[in-house]
Amino acid sequence: MQNKGFDFIGKRKVFFILAVCVLVLGFVANLILGTRMDIQFTGGTIVKYSYTGEVDKAQLEDIFAKYTDGKESYSFATNNLTSGEDTNPNIVSVTLPVDALLSTEDLSAMLTDLQAKLPGAKFHQVESSTVEATMGREFFGKCMVAIVLASVLMLVYVAIRFRRIGGWSAGLVALLALIQDVLVAYFVFVIFRIELDDNFVAVVLSILGYSLNDTIVIYDRIRENRRLAPRASLSDVVNLSVNQSLRRTLNTSITTFVAVSCITVVALVYGLDSLLSFSVPMMFGILSGFYTTTFLAAPMWAWLKEKLNARAVAKAEAAAEAKKAKKAAKKKGKK
Repeated sequence: MQNKGFDFIGKRKVFFILAVCVLVLGFVANLILGTRMDIQFTGGTIVKYSYTGEVDKAQLEDIFAKYTDGKESYSFATNNLTSGEDTNPNIVSVTLPVDALLSTEDLSAMLTDLQAKLPGAKFHQVESSTVEATMGREFFGKCMVAIVLASVLMLVYVAIRFRRIGGWSAGLVALLALIQDVLVAYFVFVIFRIELDDNFVAVVLSILGYSLNDTIVIYDRIRENRRLAPRASLSDVVNLSVNQSLRRTLNTSITTFVAVSCITVVALVYGLDSLLSFSVPMMFGILSGFYTTTFLAAPMWAWLKEKLNARAVAKAEAAAEAKKAKKAAKKKGKK
């Protein structure tokens, strides 16, 4: 079996080291920066006000602190609201932790204060939502269960579908590659200071399905080439299969990346934070998915199969030697 393409097997140590370096940098960033959790998971209140023109942020801080004891955090965004009676183009979001929840009367008083002290800004409350801490933790737990369940089902699916080439080992390696992609997406949330919310779950599940699909394509080629050349070495089969699938995987990754990039640009222009918290991690997830699918999954599987085969051969040889020694001892005893 001839393969004039790139030697993925020969460079697998380099690819593995690069993947480990990315994980180490991500964990260091997580230790330094920490994780920001949305109130969907931690509980709390978020209130959004629309306004026009420019506002004095220091004056806003004074008004908010009067009602929240300075425990609030807030952000500004251009939102281009045009629905209903609200045509104010800007949004300020106020997020309150569980220990600083405001009553309906407090929220009404805060809006009145904003309108009275900043009349030219035409403040208007457009959204208010409150999540209890217990509900937030329960929702977070259910999201994690959904991710774990999806991962397990993918492992079982790959193991059954590719049982002729060592299904469980193929499924395990595919799962490890998917974990790498998920961690990369998580690190993007950490580094870009994006709060973990339900978009994180959407990103993770999207990456799992996207990356697994590309891995399955390569496994299909390996299975087919293994059938066509049963005497070829595993390294040659894997190299050929990855090279044959490379153009398809690259084209799929590029088109998907461009589409998600367009979403990111639109979200940046219109200040759509909810879209950004999905599209930005998804962009990096696509890049990671291409890397793990092409440079990690199949080469790692080939390495694992070689180790398992070598162990099986050594075990068989040891058993044969033990049987031979037992027969020799028995024969000697008869003499």
